[in-house]
Amino acid sequence: MNLINELKRLKKSEVKSKVESRLKQFQDYSNKDNKEWFSELCFCLLTANSKAATALNIQSELGPAGFCNASEKTVKNCIIKNNHRFHNNKTRFIIEAREYFKIKEWMDSFNDEFTAREWLVNNIKGLGFKEASHFMRNVGYTTLAILDRHILRLLAENGYIKEVPKSLTRKKYLEIEQIMQKLCDELNMSQAELDLYMWYMKTGKVLK
Repeated sequence: MNLINELKRLKKSEVKSKVESRLKQFQDYSNKDNKEWFSELCFCLLTANSKAATALNIQSELGPAGFCNASEKTVKNCIIKNNHRFHNNKTRFIIEAREYFKIKEWMDSFNDEFTAREWLVNNIKGLGFKEASHFMRNVGYTTLAILDRHILRLLAENGYIKEVPKSLTRKKYLEIEQIMQKLCDELNMSQAELDLYMWYMKTGKVLK
């Protein structure tokens, strides 16, 4: 499979409307409040080393109000109920993140996306570069790569990287992000758009 050709084909297929609809949902976060942004932050905390599908179930059940105000016990029980991994750590990360509940205001204070991501990684326990990039994409930012296992496998299978890294240091993340940016430039796509198409190639779904 030629990755570039397959991505070009998908952009001309029925998948395009699904991707554009999802990107519109992300852009709409510019009109949403801190609670909605914090809910998305918690969703991305939940996805680290865990399934996005069960994280979605938890987000749907707790909602912004639950992530912001529910007791630690309620949050933990919801995570356990949905058979989500690492319930103790995930609960702690969500509770501790409430210190930055006004996350939209924090994000608006930065001049560029890369500085904002560095701040997230350094201040929100449980967020690495992937999760921070994921959160920012989901609330409307477009220039950061989300290097999850699906994306990394596609890059490795098509010779863009030698192998899927066992761990992603900051240096390695930024190096692979530049490879993704070259793909973006060739395809005339944003990182946000490219991620959705590549995720679809591996999963058959256009999820957030």
